Amino acid sequence: MLKPGDAAPDFTTTDDSGDVVTLSGLLAAGPLVLYFYPADFTPTCTKQACMMRDEHEGLVRAGVRIVGVNPGSESLHRKFKTIFSLPFPILADRGKHVARAFGVARPFGLIQRRASFLIDADRTILDVARGEFGLGAHREFVARVLERFAGSGGSSITTSSAQA
Repeated sequence: MLKPGDAAPDFTTTDDSGDVVTLSGLLAAGPLVLYFYPADFTPTCTKQACMMRDEHEGLVRAGVRIVGVNPGSESLHRKFKTIFSLPFPILADRGKHVARAFGVARPFGLIQRRASFLIDADRTILDVARGEFGLGAHREFVARVLERFAGSGGSSITTSSAQA
């Protein structure tokens, strides 16, 4: 898996609207939180998406965008976004090319790992969170991102903020 200091690999895929998206295009607006999760509508993945939703406004104010990635289809991502009011794009990584490039794909077609990357506009990975089953590492990661870009006190993350 890629680590802080590594260059994030550029990629091309589609988002939940079916639009073609590249990492370089996403980074044109500034730093990015790119988070990988195994599947839409599973309990922990839904909590993670809702946590990101709840922190979205603070991250945007700090100049950081959020984008989710998983191997699901565009139509499944649209449904997931609608039901949980997710204000950020979800990329459809059907062949797991993006997950493989970031080192979060598991061998033999198994479900991908849960990981979050903070990527600067120059494609440098600034921070990484890994956490397969719980969200603690991802909550701490978002708090670090907010502290880095917005100063301390910007996060509303609590144990209960990730409730769906």
